[in-house]
Amino acid sequence: MLAQNWTVSPDGSTYTFNLRSGVTFSNGDPLNAYQIWGEDYGFYYLSDNSSNFWISYNLFNMTGVNFGPATLTLMNQSGLINPNSQMMSIMSNKAWPIYVTGPDQLVYHFVSHESWYLNALLVYTGLVFDTQWLLEHGGFGTPVSLNTYFNTNPIPGTGPYMVTNVVEQTSVQFVQNPTYWGRNLTSAQIQANPYVDPGHVKNVLVQAKTDDISRYVDLSSGAAQISGIQTQDWPLISANPNKYSYFVMPNNSQVFVGIAMNTLRYPTNITAVRQAIVHAINYSDVAAKAFFGQLVPFVGPEYPAASQYYDLGNLPPYQYNVTLAEQILKNASINPANLPTVEFRIEAGCTTCINAAQVVQGDLSAIGINVNVEVTTASNFGLPVIAGGSYASNVAANQTISQLSWYGSLTWASDEPTPADAWLLSVSNVSLAGNYALYSNPNVQPCVNAFTNGSSNTTLTSLCTTAQAQIYKDAPYIYLGTVKLAFGGGSVVWNKAIVKSLLLDPDYTGQGYTVFNTVQFVGS
Repeated sequence: MLAQNWTVSPDGSTYTFNLRSGVTFSNGDPLNAYQIWGEDYGFYYLSDNSSNFWISYNLFNMTGVNFGPATLTLMNQSGLINPNSQMMSIMSNKAWPIYVTGPDQLVYHFVSHESWYLNALLVYTGLVFDTQWLLEHGGFGTPVSLNTYFNTNPIPGTGPYMVTNVVEQTSVQFVQNPTYWGRNLTSAQIQANPYVDPGHVKNVLVQAKTDDISRYVDLSSGAAQISGIQTQDWPLISANPNKYSYFVMPNNSQVFVGIAMNTLRYPTNITAVRQAIVHAINYSDVAAKAFFGQLVPFVGPEYPAASQYYDLGNLPPYQYNVTLAEQILKNASINPANLPTVEFRIEAGCTTCINAAQVVQGDLSAIGINVNVEVTTASNFGLPVIAGGSYASNVAANQTISQLSWYGSLTWASDEPTPADAWLLSVSNVSLAGNYALYSNPNVQPCVNAFTNGSSNTTLTSLCTTAQAQIYKDAPYIYLGTVKLAFGGGSVVWNKAIVKSLLLDPDYTGQGYTVFNTVQFVGS
């Protein structure tokens, strides 16, 4: 959105972005290549100088990069709006993989041919903010101590709305940005990319309400026009199709639900135990009792939306077969009566999580495996308990992580909407987040690496076919299915008499929910 255009080198290893002219952040600071350069290397620094700082994508050769406190000090002294010659010398250094050629041109040089980079700009490190303002308000912080000032004082951006007030865990208020670069776009330009819409209301209030009844009352009374309604009140939505519309996911989506099995903690560190578990679960029953029947069976880890790499071995989803589950344990000489109780930790307030966990608990008891469903508060549910941190940190803490845990808080959506995402995050030994099963295998890692090392598509497909078979055999995850409702047990809902249409984030629920500048109102 902020690039006038871009070019890709013939070998696919270098992307050059030419920025739009005249774009400012909401506080008036100009957008330039120096600001983005500072943001990119700031994220690199906060990752403790990890080469895969771009959300586990090992895109860049960082061996020659010397970015740290000294560079940050110089950035503070120089500034990034009109940087001094010493700062310019560093930013224009072509030996570093990200460099500038001037105020309006930014270059990214990758280790090899890179197919996914444009998709990887949609979230996190690809979102552009005012680095100069950040420097003036305490800077990035450190890898072990982020600057928390920005929790209630969001960094200015270039978008159609800007934040006017934040009450943590309660609400965020927005007002239309009067200097938004796209405020005079034509209808045709907006139709070509609806996400650049300048918006249709001046003020927006987004409230955080954890209680589903409160959200439903607000929606039904008109106090809110759009809301997230989940399990408790979903029947009231589905029973009123004339009043409410809601978002439904496509069958071949990148959003699914699954349960991770801690592959480093007894007894789920035993392959035969995991194999028995995936065949002991009645998937149809889970779908009916926890997800209103709105699950589509799938084979992980690849997303069905990435059809060219999905289920390369043409394997069937795990089937409910109690006899087979019992036979797997018997063949491995495992008496389930001798196994300890398996812990399944659930965050309080997630009714769908609890309902599904209780089905799993009952199904596993049928083959003699006892499960303790432990409902705990959000504060006690934090990292590393849910295995959401880096692979290395969670391997070190593996005995504190429950044997069963939700893959994500419940639903899992891609961090980056690329075919590489599921592999880089969930089954890689260098994952920065998302390997909830603490799983890696020497037959799987070559596939993971092939997504970012320039391998040909033929090589990638071959390696990932082998990896798929290995993961299927090892069963580190219980893949319950892709979801039809955006939240699994509910979705984004709106009053049809007020709201005509809206869009979710381009990664669906991977990064947020309603993109409110896209909301179209009835009669407007």
